Amino acid sequence: MTELSTGRQAIIEASPEPITIDTARTAVIVVDMQNDFGSKGGMFDRAGVDIAPIQKVVEPISRVLESARRAGMKIIYLKMGFRPDLSDAGPADSPNRLKHSRLRYGDAMRAPDGTDGRILIRDTWNTEIVDGLKPQSGDIILYKTRFSGFYQTGLDNILKTLNARYLVVTGCTTSVCVESTVRDAMFRDYSCLLLEDCMAEPIGNVGNNSARSNHEASLLVIQALFGWVSRSDEFIGALERRAARTSASRA
Repeated sequence: MTELSTGRQAIIEASPEPITIDTARTAVIVVDMQNDFGSKGGMFDRAGVDIAPIQKVVEPISRVLESARRAGMKIIYLKMGFRPDLSDAGPADSPNRLKHSRLRYGDAMRAPDGTDGRILIRDTWNTEIVDGLKPQSGDIILYKTRFSGFYQTGLDNILKTLNARYLVVTGCTTSVCVESTVRDAMFRDYSCLLLEDCMAEPIGNVGNNSARSNHEASLLVIQALFGWVSRSDEFIGALERRAARTSASRA
């Protein structure tokens, strides 16, 4: 790991070992925290998927974003959303289309706010970020059309422009879009820190007797091979300690 300026270092307790990040080269990624996944009346809710775990992570993600913004980190929101003509969803027989068809992507609906919605379609209520996590001025918002945030998007170029080396990852769902994005990030030599209480996974959590959920299984393989896993309080605490050191050195 390259030498860091002491004032920019933040050491975060994580598994499998602590990770030292350069706060000036760190971006926070918020994956798919949008109405279709995490709000009443959205795609998951309409399909009978329990969205309570996703709603539960809104508060810790909000605290992470507040702390990251204070530290000067860039916030990047990824949103799953297709063009209205579905031209970017893939061929008719592609897995991307076939799997999403079960959740009725593209269907018109009346959104809870009274607007004309369409499931997983850009620039509708469905693909807006959930209440409690609305983007602020200066944040970056990026649409994606596959599970990975890197597939045919500008994410890699944006991160290179920011000179980012470390990614703090939050959002849903853990074993699908989060894990897909983290794997692609690792292949591009980014160091990823996942905050386990800031992500959720409905698949594998309901109606089974497995000892592990998909959420836990993803975090296990990620900390073994693809990155590091911690929690929001550890991340926030590390940034607070870094800020205190900086203030003390200037006194």
